[in-house]
Amino acid sequence: MTEMNQKKPLNVLFIGGGNSVRSIMAEAILNREGMGRFRAFSAGREPSGKVHPCVLDLLSKLNFDISKLHSKSWSEFAGAGALPLDFVFTVCDSIADMPCQNWPGDPTTGNWALPDPSLAKGKDPEIRLAFADAFRMLNNRVVILASLPIRSLDKSSLRRQLELIAKRKDSFKRAAA
Repeated sequence: MTEMNQKKPLNVLFIGGGNSVRSIMAEAILNREGMGRFRAFSAGREPSGKVHPCVLDLLSKLNFDISKLHSKSWSEFAGAGALPLDFVFTVCDSIADMPCQNWPGDPTTGNWALPDPSLAKGKDPEIRLAFADAFRMLNNRVVILASLPIRSLDKSSLRRQLELIAKRKDSFKRAAA
């Protein structure tokens, strides 16, 4: 992890396969919930080139600024001259076990894999519910991350906290109606 200057925001990268759904949502949530203490980005191993319309619709309805959200490659964040990262989280299992990029800054990494709502079947309300569930799960994790006293935790304690966030039991349960 880069040296954590008390005033500089922490750089967080969320990675998905196509960077069109979950990683985009996580980026938007942390940029809002992090209240300037974090700078969140998202990228994909094989970027789709577009943000899923259901994501844009959901985020827009929740008053997120969607004007700067776009699908991009993880290569923009790797290698010489790239922004030093403090954290890198994968949000899908298909890339969680892939060989890691050489991320600048020696970031702490974690796997926050969630079901892909873009694979949901059914009528429009059921599909939109899958996107809302993914948003809820990511929001829960991001809010906890944003509330951690990160700068006062040693690397081992921080890693334990991030593992607990990833293992949240309510992550995959739909909220009771």
